[in-house]
Order: sequence, then C-alpha cells, then structure tokens
Amino acid sequence: MPAFVLSIGSNLGNRAQNLRDAVIRLETAMIPDSLQVSGLYETEPIGCPPGSPSFLNAVIAFEADLEPEALLDVMQKVEGDLGRPLEREDNSPRTVDLDILLVEELEIMTDRLTVPHPRMMERAFVLCPLAELHDEFAGPAGNSDRRGVVRLSEPLFSD
Repeated sequence: MPAFVLSIGSNLGNRAQNLRDAVIRLETAMIPDSLQVSGLYETEPIGCPPGSPSFLNAVIAFEADLEPEALLDVMQKVEGDLGRPLEREDNSPRTVDLDILLVEELEIMTDRLTVPHPRMMERAFVLCPLAELHDEFAGPAGNSDRRGVVRLSEPLFSD
C-alpha cells in the first residue's frame, strides 16, 4: 500500500473548516487509522495577486490502496466539490489546494503528476509541517526562509 504525503492549503472563506472538509472527503480513499496530520501554519501568499488573503497550510500523510494518479483524481474532485474552479488564474485565491508531495520513495513524472513535488524544497509552508511528520525534512525546514510562516497553536482536528 502506498504511503502518500500531501500539502493542504486554503486562503478563502473559513480556511480551517475548508481544510477539515478536504481531509474528511479524502478519508474515503485512506486506509482506516492511517491518517497523520501536522500542525497548522498561517502563511503569507506567495506569487498571488495583490491583496490575496493569507493561507492556512498543513501536511497530511496516509496509506491508500490507490495508484498516485487515481488519488490525484480524487483530490481534484475534492477541490472542485469545495469550490475550486478547474480554470483559474495561476496562484489565485482558493478555498482549497491539495498537492501530492511524496509517494513513498517513488519518483513519478507524467503529464499530470511530478513526485516528489518539484517546488516543495523551496517552500517553508510545506517544509515546516512536513518536518513534523518526517524527521528527515527537519534540516531543510530549519534552513528555509520562514518569513511569513507562523505555526498556530490550535490543531486542525481536536481529539
């Protein structure tokens, strides 16, 4: 069973609820009891239009009995169901943004999917929560430019 690591983000509406809704919808693709969730991070938008709201970001990891592109299909349906249009300007504000960061030790390069995510090592809003779930990213997270990236005290899900 592949182990997936995803970055999740939202900068429109009730951002935390958007992230919770996305994770809950993704649970149908997960092996039960395999979900791990990082802390929540508030981040300044990067490369977004002027005046774009800040993001809430987190990283989730889980096992699923799906091929990576099949999970990508599920993720894109979740994004659409939660109000993200298929056609939009690059880096425009969005209710939810889901990206596959890692799939075990696999390297994937297709027209639709590149894994590991090609820009994850450049983004503190990915590396900081990723380091919470995968120790091997603690060094890069600590060395990343953390300006505009703040870990929040409240978790995405309460026990």
